[in-house]
Amino acid sequence: MGGYFGTALMVDLTQRTVEESLLPGEWYRDYVGGEGLGARLLLDLVDPEEDLLSENQPLIFTTGSLTGTAAPASGRCAVVFRSPLTGTLGAANAGGHFAPALKKAGYDVLVVTGRAEAPVVLVIDDDGVDFLDASGTWGKGVSATEDWIRSQLEGTGWQIASIGPAGEKGVLFSSIMTDRHRAFGRGGPGALMGSKNFKAIAVRGTSEPPVADPEGLKEAASFARKELMSEAFVRDEMKPYGTPSFYDAICALGILPTRNWQRDSFPESLPDMAYKTYHETLEVRPYACFGCPIACGRHTKIKSGKWAGLEGGGPEYESMAAFGSKCEVKDLNIVAAANHLANDLGLDIISTGQVIATAMEWAEKGILKKEQLGGLELAFGNGDAVVEAVRLIGNREGIGDLLAEGSVRAAERLGPEAKAAVMAVRGMEMAADGVRASKGEAVTHAVSPRGADHLRPYSSTIDAFGYREPELGIEADAAISITEDGNKGWVKPLMANAMIPNLLGTCLFTNITLAIKPSTWANLHSKALGREMGKDELLLAAERVINLERMINATFGFDGSSDTLPGRFLEEPGVDGPGVGQVVDLKTALESFYERMGWDPEEGLPSVETLTRLGLDWMLYGCD
Repeated sequence: MGGYFGTALMVDLTQRTVEESLLPGEWYRDYVGGEGLGARLLLDLVDPEEDLLSENQPLIFTTGSLTGTAAPASGRCAVVFRSPLTGTLGAANAGGHFAPALKKAGYDVLVVTGRAEAPVVLVIDDDGVDFLDASGTWGKGVSATEDWIRSQLEGTGWQIASIGPAGEKGVLFSSIMTDRHRAFGRGGPGALMGSKNFKAIAVRGTSEPPVADPEGLKEAASFARKELMSEAFVRDEMKPYGTPSFYDAICALGILPTRNWQRDSFPESLPDMAYKTYHETLEVRPYACFGCPIACGRHTKIKSGKWAGLEGGGPEYESMAAFGSKCEVKDLNIVAAANHLANDLGLDIISTGQVIATAMEWAEKGILKKEQLGGLELAFGNGDAVVEAVRLIGNREGIGDLLAEGSVRAAERLGPEAKAAVMAVRGMEMAADGVRASKGEAVTHAVSPRGADHLRPYSSTIDAFGYREPELGIEADAAISITEDGNKGWVKPLMANAMIPNLLGTCLFTNITLAIKPSTWANLHSKALGREMGKDELLLAAERVINLERMINATFGFDGSSDTLPGRFLEEPGVDGPGVGQVVDLKTALESFYERMGWDPEEGLPSVETLTRLGLDWMLYGCD
């Protein structure tokens, strides 16, 4: 079978057993790979009645048909689980070099269940699978953990995915980290891994990923790279400046969250935070994940001030917003310090920054009392307090113990007046892309299966940035306004297009600006697979996975009533930028989206007709 080994490695940490399992061939046809395979496996393995941190909860690492191949940016891996933060389906995705190593070890999928008696590292290579006592690493940060593991293993080429103290201590938005700074970030997979006494995975392999037509794939990959680098923003902004290049544009478009989303723009920060200033203020070198011609990552070292000498991956755009604009901080050295510390602790930077911004508003309004803060001066603009808050959260110390529960649970403990400052959907904190001047993004955040999510899809591409894509039925002359609440049917094909990289094991940044076309991805997949799969068939498979995930969430108790946004966006008009005076009429926005998706307008779930068309009607017998 081209593109896949067809094999899943099943590990039970309680029993210390290891088995290889052949996955059904039709799953590869119907769900393609990556997140699709993970979601289908989760449905079979998870018990909706189990505690969210039960040892029976599975942690599923999945690769795609293009992972580790000649295809551009083919270094991605998905982790699928039930989120301890939200209770929804969890699907985190990371680049780096871990995924190709797992694939080259001969596995499409790694499933981990159970709980080890003592901290353990799972070691996987051509010679088999072993367990390494990791007691000496418990309490260590991500960098020290990676260094120690490599010192214990023979040879080179080991790729490591690990947790830091945040995962060990059950911070509900802790990450699994690889390459020291690439994160399986969203939804708290680190907390689930920590609950299993599971410190890390070390993997290497020498098997070439199975490709049906290697020469054809190389040719298709060459075309895809040319297509990618011909897109102006990728070529002229993202490649030379990385994701910090987003900051200036997003600020200008009025979708930059500022002061805990009380504002949508932070122009006064640009002299200090603009992407060109970033490359002058910090010592910067590019970082590329496996097979990536963009190299959008940045490795930075702080050159001056209190944190001089501290270095690591990032800050990326999301870090700049999380620790910068959301907290009204405009000191890049502070942002970089918070970013580097969060990575080493193993925290999801998006949730961490948002929780801190929310806590700043609580402190400002007297909801968080001085005695609760323990001397922490948690105020907008106080950068030192941001860095200290990161440390406290990652170690569950002081006020950090409360904030480590996430903003929704923390608000429940603080009382009803705290809810207004919570910027989360389905329990997960919002990333750094606004919705008042991008009503498509409002839909994206509201309906994402894993909670607030700016990438499922990045709808601002269409309405705020003005891109169009005829292959998705979004024509060059399509009249799409940034502020109209209706006419959101176009989000459906864009959502399917955004799912494609998650299935193939490639990076969303290759098509976030619609650079690599759906037909190009279909051709790449076909060369790996050994049979022709056109763009329409690939988009249909992506749509099938989207609806599968919707139905999985239904088994967890989520339906259309969960498709909402923080009240701030529904009730408080924007005060600056292109979205000034705007609120989100979400009911109107969802009506047109549901109709295009074929979802029931009342329940917000796929109709019988939709499930039948997608070959998912069997799920009707397993879901209420």
